[in-house]
Amino acid sequence: MTDLVIRMPWPGKDGRSPEAGLNCEWLVTNGLGGYASGTLSGVITRRYHGYLVAALPAPFGRVMMLNELGECLELPDGRFVQLSGEVRAGDPVKLDAMEYLSEFRLDAGSPVWRFEIGSITIEKRLVLPHGQNTAFVNYSLLSGDDSVRLVLRPSIHFRPHETAVSAELESSYTLTVGQNRYEVSPGTELPPLRLLLDGQNAALTVDRIRIEHVTYSIEERRGYPAQGDLWSPGFFHVDLKKGCDATLIASSESWENMRALTPALAVDSECERKRRILLAASSKLNKEVDSLAANNPTLTELVWAADQFLIRPAGRTDDATRARAVGDQIRTVIAGYHWFTDWGRDTMISLEGLTLSTGRYAEAAWILRTFAHYVRDGLIPNLFPERQTEGLYHTADATLWFFHAIDRYTAVSGDQSVLRMALPKLLDIFEWHMRGTGFGIGVDSRDGLLKQGAEGYALTWMDAKVDDWVVTPRRGKAVEINALWYNALKLLEGWLAAENESEKSARVGACAQQARQSFNARFWYEPGKHLFDVIDGPGGDDPACRPNQLLALSLKYPILDETRWPAVVEVARAKLLTPVGLRSLSPDDKDYKPKYDGDLRARDAAYHQGTVWAWLIGPFIDAWLKVYPDDFQGAGKFLDGFEPHLREACIGSISEVFDAEPPFTPRGCIAQAWSVAEVLRCWIKCRLTG
Repeated sequence: MTDLVIRMPWPGKDGRSPEAGLNCEWLVTNGLGGYASGTLSGVITRRYHGYLVAALPAPFGRVMMLNELGECLELPDGRFVQLSGEVRAGDPVKLDAMEYLSEFRLDAGSPVWRFEIGSITIEKRLVLPHGQNTAFVNYSLLSGDDSVRLVLRPSIHFRPHETAVSAELESSYTLTVGQNRYEVSPGTELPPLRLLLDGQNAALTVDRIRIEHVTYSIEERRGYPAQGDLWSPGFFHVDLKKGCDATLIASSESWENMRALTPALAVDSECERKRRILLAASSKLNKEVDSLAANNPTLTELVWAADQFLIRPAGRTDDATRARAVGDQIRTVIAGYHWFTDWGRDTMISLEGLTLSTGRYAEAAWILRTFAHYVRDGLIPNLFPERQTEGLYHTADATLWFFHAIDRYTAVSGDQSVLRMALPKLLDIFEWHMRGTGFGIGVDSRDGLLKQGAEGYALTWMDAKVDDWVVTPRRGKAVEINALWYNALKLLEGWLAAENESEKSARVGACAQQARQSFNARFWYEPGKHLFDVIDGPGGDDPACRPNQLLALSLKYPILDETRWPAVVEVARAKLLTPVGLRSLSPDDKDYKPKYDGDLRARDAAYHQGTVWAWLIGPFIDAWLKVYPDDFQGAGKFLDGFEPHLREACIGSISEVFDAEPPFTPRGCIAQAWSVAEVLRCWIKCRLTG
């Protein structure tokens, strides 16, 4: 299926250093929150790199199960050729092993490597079946000798995926062998890693070795422990022949589950699933799927990238039971790979791009109903921590984005059922905000504006915190919080009116009007021709020029007077806009940081102090089109910088953040939900439907 293939030229073949293969990464997900990831070169550089990170029920969470796979060919003349990783104890990882790698591509979203060793050509493909903690690593001999021997050494260190690589290696790993099936157990309550090599003359040579002092270069650069040990039960060997592939299957599932799919069926099933995803998007856009894939490769990549964040969370059995009882399924959104879980704010901002723009309405409804269940004291969760089933609620804006997401779902899908289910909860949210809820969140009765702030917390999306240091506390009345509050009030006013709740609607409408009048009287910063970022804070009013002000006009119901829209858009264009999103702070601010790098403290100090965020291109384009409503072509050009980015960092996805100055180096998570969602939403809005 050539329309499902996205090819990337291998860096070593265009005159650049092979080390370029260390700086590009791939990501495959399994629909549960689990994943596999690594560099194009095969060298592991992060604690998160591995062939199987299984998403297990609480209290385990995501666990690194298969860290590395050493690959070596034994040629007919007796020579050994190392393709990647460790094969024998003590062998260092050599960059010159990459000289045999001639191509990397994504085939239906699955990574494929092609190796050329003289006349021999071998392809390696990785597939994670959807809904399983299983990895299929397939090898095919395409040309050359009739047969070569493939040697594979799996290396492991069972640990929570975010745990430092220096964590103590279990000393009690046991290997159980039976009928060509192998189980590695850590001697804890974790499920074992089950291994099976499917192929001709497949066997395992057991040596139980410890591979010491493996270095993870990106961890070192980010200021974390960068050396750790791995353990290997032995090395597999199998004959690789034309038309007779070999596949290593690694899984934390039962033997029955992991063998339910043959290697060929695993590949075909994933291709079919990806085609159905494109079909849903094509139907939404009234286009043929083959035409969509052939004529819009960037859109195809973004649609597949969006799929990686939509998951059925493992371990929330109570939620799953409740959902099934009413005919639903539980769904949520992983905020970013590798280390984020599901966050309320990110989910609500991402919902339209990830689901509604791609025709996945049922999943959007499941997500909204899942979060509606978690409303507590007028708030939805800020996040669900790894290995826990209960959410944390320290957020001032996630709940207000919930109103926005419900509105977008209702408008795009035409389905009123989610709104009707949620309306009593939305009214309750309004009442809690009016009288005040947790973390200092509540309406100031004197002006109708929403204030927030609690010591030791950062409650807006600018939430960096290092130990007790809240980098951007923004306590007081934040500009985007009040834009979202007004938008939520206007939406609620209309929904109540449609249900003939005229008295309640009028009350909400009066609150909206008071907030709008106060906002326009208080938030305009005349010297800068833009909006204050926060007013009535502990230090007074903050005139910092930030992208948050764009929400005052980009939302469905703009709180800002229309006469001031052009000025806000122009200051954002002149000071904040980059080819890959918007700076989080103007370069002329004394606190501006041009680079997001270094250890955790250095990074968090820059996180919202200039660092570029890709997701902000969405509010900017929405605001631009409010001021220039017919300029879809011009708005679309603001997305041009993301197309080359799909070939760097994480191939086929969009990073969380970028440095604030050229060359705008990608940083943070290699794949971020709201980055993909907002670029995808705006790409369709500007280039297909505008």
